[in-house]
Amino acid sequence: MKVIPTSQLLVNDKGAIYHLGLRPDQLADNVILVGDPKRVETVSSFFEKIEYKVSNREMVTHTGYFNGERISVLSTGMGTDNLDIVVNELDALVNIDLKKRVPKEKHHALNLVRLGTSGALQPDIAVGDFVASRFAVGLDGLLYFYEKYIEVLDRQMTDRFIKHMNYPKNLPCPYVVASSDTLFEKLSEGCHHGITATSPGFYGPQGRVLRLALAHESINHDIETFAYDNWKVCNFEMESSALFGLGRMLGHNTLTICVAIANRVTEQFLDDYHPQVKLLIQQTLERLTAK
Repeated sequence: MKVIPTSQLLVNDKGAIYHLGLRPDQLADNVILVGDPKRVETVSSFFEKIEYKVSNREMVTHTGYFNGERISVLSTGMGTDNLDIVVNELDALVNIDLKKRVPKEKHHALNLVRLGTSGALQPDIAVGDFVASRFAVGLDGLLYFYEKYIEVLDRQMTDRFIKHMNYPKNLPCPYVVASSDTLFEKLSEGCHHGITATSPGFYGPQGRVLRLALAHESINHDIETFAYDNWKVCNFEMESSALFGLGRMLGHNTLTICVAIANRVTEQFLDDYHPQVKLLIQQTLERLTAK
């Protein structure tokens, strides 16, 4: 079996993976992913017991127990570039022997659930509502750097999206990937269900204008009006396409549930969204660990 070079698999002298700063024993099979490092403590405040607290850069991890089940919460920072690091290193922790630097013979699957905030793109989604992502359409191009992208993207929905959008040739080619069937069924009750648009930025890529005009002014409207088999694009955020795509390629279960803190159609904004975020955290922890 081919040994992975040290320049490609970075492990520190304590046996921890490079960016996350975690050792394999510090990670649970159920992992809550949040963008904001401060939100890690909000999640772990629900734990009955905390075993480990590890931090490196914007990656903060707490591992403990909820409802008697071991669980980790990890901050990813913002963007698909950060998710590329996080998902690959989480996979390495459970599917690569870090000492021998070779993949393990038996595959180990993780449950990776992103809890975040987003902007709604349909007028019937009220601020404060929960949105569970059945699909993510990536506007970032990340998955095309990996050979297995063809095995995980929804080719028909991707083609339909590109055609509907008359997608500009000078932007990264979009791709559509589904979340995990099992996690969606287990965790999404009571949420709006739909497609999440994953953007490579917060301002121009999501149609916001401060001092720079947009090159393609109709993109937001075109995204809002896209539909495929009754699935509509419900919200904008910046991580889910990478999470779903890399998760599927590496054999992990993934899902995103977000609180809609703004509605880009009605221009409403939820000033204090923290109670709804806490409610989503508690609901997800209870459902994820239900016997």
